[in-house]
Amino acid sequence: MNESSWGTPPGAGRWGPPDHGPAASLRGAAPPAPAGPVHDRGGAAQTRPMPIVPEPGGHQDDHPDIRNDRKNRDDRGAARRSGPLFRDDRPQEPMPTSLPGSHSGPEKPQKKSAGRNLRAAIGVGAGLGVVILASLFVYKPVFIGVIAIAVVVGLWELTSRLAERKDIRVPLVPLAVGGTAMVVAGYVRGAEGAWVAMALTALAVLVWRMTEAPQNYLRDVTAGVFAAFYVPFLATFVALMLAAADDGPQRVVTFLLLTVVSDTGAYAVGWRFGKKKLAPRISPGKTREGLVGAVLFAMVAGALCMEFLIKGGAWWQGLLLGLAVAASATLGDLGESMIKRDLGIKDMGTLLPGHGGIMDRLDSLLPTAPVVWLLFVIFVGSG
Repeated sequence: MNESSWGTPPGAGRWGPPDHGPAASLRGAAPPAPAGPVHDRGGAAQTRPMPIVPEPGGHQDDHPDIRNDRKNRDDRGAARRSGPLFRDDRPQEPMPTSLPGSHSGPEKPQKKSAGRNLRAAIGVGAGLGVVILASLFVYKPVFIGVIAIAVVVGLWELTSRLAERKDIRVPLVPLAVGGTAMVVAGYVRGAEGAWVAMALTALAVLVWRMTEAPQNYLRDVTAGVFAAFYVPFLATFVALMLAAADDGPQRVVTFLLLTVVSDTGAYAVGWRFGKKKLAPRISPGKTREGLVGAVLFAMVAGALCMEFLIKGGAWWQGLLLGLAVAASATLGDLGESMIKRDLGIKDMGTLLPGHGGIMDRLDSLLPTAPVVWLLFVIFVGSG
């Protein structure tokens, strides 16, 4: 009777490797096999692959398949799912809608934008021109009132922006009263009256500011004296032109016309042909080509005005006058742009649609007024 007659194959249930040959029959039958799966004490490969199922909260075996899926990540507490075993938690970048270099069609060239509402700007400019001309030639004191109103509104815009952006508290009341007095004194008493009114206005600013706390006193009064000189004192030279001679209205018209023509020439030529920046750190929109356009337009207009509007004027004087106006108007525009850059604003106000505020229209007029007044005195006298 051999081992196979017991119903168990030779070597089944043993802890060691199966024996073959005559030595196996001499040692006798093996003890009964324990219930459950059979394990190999020597770590040999199993005869049938076992499913890899992690225990809840436990550790997975370091199986080669798992090692390939986890990609150098800690595998504690992870279970195999239908998708990848581990997923990258970093946010995925959105896929580009089109590949680089690919175009759905030819790009349409963009049209140049004027940067403002031209219809509103032209309409407001025409309305202001009608008011100025009507007051200038009908009754001169009315035009002095127009200058005074523009000065007070300009001071209000400037002091408001200083308070909002820099916390500089400039007293508006003495500036408004003193500014109006400067314009009237310049028309009635000439340059001497304007200087006296300027000095009294500065003194009034110093005294008015003393009613408040002493903190930042020097900063506030310095800004107040600057505002008094920048707006009303420079505007007084327009009143001086009006009162200088019988052709005072013609001189004011020449001053206004040359400044407007200079700004228009700079804008038109710069918008159409401008490429080289004039002062990119101050005003990126201004170009050297625009400056050339301002000079040419102003010189032509100056020659015509001096020849046909001003008594005793000559065309060559108009050329020099136009050149000076283009330079002073550009510098005045850059000067206010510097102030607005420092304040971090685009416009001083929103009172004039298409233009901004009053100060955005006075920026080139104010520094040009004393230049034109002086050249009129040199060329044709003060009357």
